[in-house]
Amino acid sequence: MSGDVPVVTGYYRYTDIWFEWHQALPDVEDRAPVKSALSHDALVHPDHPLHVEGIKGVQMYMGTFPTGEARLLFSSAQVDYLRYWLHAMKLTKNVVPLPYSDCLLTESNLKTISPIVYPDGGSLRQAIKVIEKNNKRLKGSNPLVTHRRHLFERVRTFWTEKRGIWCALDFEAWERDHTVLTEFGWSLVSWKDGIPVEDRGHLIVEEARKYTNSQYVPDYRYNYTHGESEIVKKAVFKERIHDLIKSLAEYGPIFLVFHDNSQDIKDLNKLGVDLTGLSYILPDNIPDTGIFVIDTSDLIGALLGEGAGDKRSLDKTCSLLQIRTEYLHNAGNDAHYTLLSMKNMADGDPVDIQREKRWPNQTPAGVKVELQPWQEDSDYSDEEGVIPPPLGYKPQPVQDPVIAKPEIA
Repeated sequence: MSGDVPVVTGYYRYTDIWFEWHQALPDVEDRAPVKSALSHDALVHPDHPLHVEGIKGVQMYMGTFPTGEARLLFSSAQVDYLRYWLHAMKLTKNVVPLPYSDCLLTESNLKTISPIVYPDGGSLRQAIKVIEKNNKRLKGSNPLVTHRRHLFERVRTFWTEKRGIWCALDFEAWERDHTVLTEFGWSLVSWKDGIPVEDRGHLIVEEARKYTNSQYVPDYRYNYTHGESEIVKKAVFKERIHDLIKSLAEYGPIFLVFHDNSQDIKDLNKLGVDLTGLSYILPDNIPDTGIFVIDTSDLIGALLGEGAGDKRSLDKTCSLLQIRTEYLHNAGNDAHYTLLSMKNMADGDPVDIQREKRWPNQTPAGVKVELQPWQEDSDYSDEEGVIPPPLGYKPQPVQDPVIAKPEIA
């Protein structure tokens, strides 16, 4: 044990603090107070010294290692504060020493770190069991699955910071010649004084109106459901997209959100949009500048535990997330639902907890979800009366919120 404050700050494994710390204290009389202060029910009490105003329960941290394994963590600041509080309350004779420095995890040891809240002692107790179970399942996982899981947690972490601008983009093209662009849509969110500011739009290329789709995809260019479409000349179409991307830079880091990004980025490059420094890799911490790609096909892949070759369409992704959609293959609608699906996942729990809440008891081995036929088929609800739903099946769709459309100044 060491009584000195550590030179670096970091995180301690919850299990080390809960099971080991009190046992290693040199003064036997200090052990019971420390153990009591760390009990599950004590930690979630509103009078606990680690209670955060406005949060029901206890806020802790979920860290993931390069292997993909997760650990529940206390921050070193929490541990440090607790030992001084115990002494100030005269519950310990002296300020109890910190755990050995070897127990301290720094950010360099972890791939991702994100806050997590447990509202009651029962959920905290259960969390330990679930984390251990999932870590065992990860043994020998596909490297792409591990990559997607890291990405999922990093997106969650960045999203909770409410910084930068998150902009979903989508192009539609003529099905017989993908160089003929017919539509462009965007949907974005940033924050001002902690309040979300949103904007979205839809452009139709006037010269391309004669090029219609029907053989491979439906043509819904006139069915934008989240505002008014604008029909513009091809030159104006290009100029508006250039201006949009340029305008994003003033908000700090730019997160471009796509669903299967490859073709959309090709289209941006074809239009000569400046994407200097575009990165497909998210840094360890949210940056002050830069342009970064986030792909919702990877995020849903992380939730489902799927690797290479497994990419869900936007339609199936929204169906799995129980987001109701209208007129997909309209560029404006697709951008809207791409951002909405990203928010739906980023606002949720860590990947393993979120997966179990969405598809309970459907991960018999590893971390891959075994979906049922009615979960795979987005038209299942339309077949009611033809194919009976399974006993107990009760979908709970996510409502698409109606949000005012303020202008981004």
